[in-house]
Amino acid sequence: MDPWYSAQDVVRCTLCRVSAAPMYCEVCHIHLCKGCEEKHLSDSSKLVHNVVSFEQYLSTLNYPKCRKHPTERCGLHCEQCDIPICAKCISSDKHLGHKQVDIFQNFEDKKEVLQKELQELEESIYPKYQEIASATPVQKADLSKNSKKLTRAINKQGEIWHRKIDTIIQKLKSNVEDIDSKHLVVLNKQEDEITRTISEITQSIADLKKPWDIPTDQLIKHFGSLSALSITTEEQDYSKPTPDRVLLKGVPHVITTIDTGYKELCGVSCLSDTGVWTRGWANNKMKLYNLQGELVKSVQTKSGNIPHDIEVTRSGDLVYTDYIRTVNIVKNTEVRTLIRLQGWKPHSVCSTSSGDLLVVMDSDDWKQTKVVCYSGSTEKQSIQYNDKGQPLYSSGRDKYVSENRNLDICVSDCKARAVVVVNQAGKLRFTYTGPRLFFIKTFTPAGITTDSQGRILTADGDNNYIHILDQDGQFLGFISNCHLRYPRGLCMDFRDNLFVAEYNTGKVKKIMNYI
Repeated sequence: MDPWYSAQDVVRCTLCRVSAAPMYCEVCHIHLCKGCEEKHLSDSSKLVHNVVSFEQYLSTLNYPKCRKHPTERCGLHCEQCDIPICAKCISSDKHLGHKQVDIFQNFEDKKEVLQKELQELEESIYPKYQEIASATPVQKADLSKNSKKLTRAINKQGEIWHRKIDTIIQKLKSNVEDIDSKHLVVLNKQEDEITRTISEITQSIADLKKPWDIPTDQLIKHFGSLSALSITTEEQDYSKPTPDRVLLKGVPHVITTIDTGYKELCGVSCLSDTGVWTRGWANNKMKLYNLQGELVKSVQTKSGNIPHDIEVTRSGDLVYTDYIRTVNIVKNTEVRTLIRLQGWKPHSVCSTSSGDLLVVMDSDDWKQTKVVCYSGSTEKQSIQYNDKGQPLYSSGRDKYVSENRNLDICVSDCKARAVVVVNQAGKLRFTYTGPRLFFIKTFTPAGITTDSQGRILTADGDNNYIHILDQDGQFLGFISNCHLRYPRGLCMDFRDNLFVAEYNTGKVKKIMNYI
């Protein structure tokens, strides 16, 4: 039989790889044939070869070669280092004090450990896994059964929910239909009323276009009349308005226009009947003009900042607020600090009939607003909350303040889009948010003032109107025919002439006969 293709083959020579190898070199660990034995022994290397018969090699214990000393065999095993060692390794200091056992004893110990592990695998671990494997199909069947049960329960609950949702949706649809029906009735009624009103207006226009003579007595009714005035020789004090004097009733009209030169005019305050103080945005100078429109003098703020509001006191001095937390007073050309705040920034200021100052101020974090009354530099009263402990005023943005003749404190709150009026004790009297008229845009109050009759006037820049209220907050009418362009600041002289500061034009307009 050909040895290359037989099921069992002889050991071949490691060198020639052809001939059978009856010999073995224990030093080089190679098989040798007779022809290669002599050649291997005559090798010029320094190794001392030990060639024995293959049968002798197989019957002799085969100790492994040392890793450190290739010519040596390892007969011992170092347990600390877990490596085989030879005699040279033992004599070195590296394994000094280490426990050393016979290498074949180490093999036997390891074999015993492996046999124990095999026994544990066969007798304990393997049966357990077999048991788990046999239980898995049962668990899979139970899982499928439970899943089907849960699915049926979910489907059943889903049907219940769907029925409830369908009921709710149907009810909502029914409510929408009811609301539509009710609103349709209201809209139809409103449409009929509007149609009737338009018809009446059309007829009125046609009638007014027809010429006719108006009787003199009817004309007198339209133009009004003057009531009798009592004449006295006693000297009159014109510094205070007479509450019950009769006003000339007629159409409001502008009698004076003053060009202040400000690009954005924010405020105006009357100095008796001789002139008006003005302030503008992005300008740290306050200007005094006479009623002929001539600049009388100009005063710069002490800090160089923009004045946030101005007011003429009862004694004729100018007061202004500065956002560096001060309220300042100007006497002639001298500026001195009257009030210095901490944690609050002054906004608007008003001089009261008693000579006190009302100051609207915001907290440094812009979250609170209050009105504080000062006598000189002393705080007398603080107004911030209503009876329920809720804020009376919104936080931040512009606010203007004025005192009415009944000592009510009136604040126009731009952010809240309202005029808030409290009595002298700080208790809320009413809040005005604008008339309910279709042609009025959003009510945005700005400057506010009051007249000798207790009427309250506030500027509405978005609509270019001046709203007029009575002292109880009832809407009386508008000033809308004076070609106002974004009215901002307001003030009143002792003759009840109204001064309006126009923000966009930088002009002050004096209006008489406003009601």
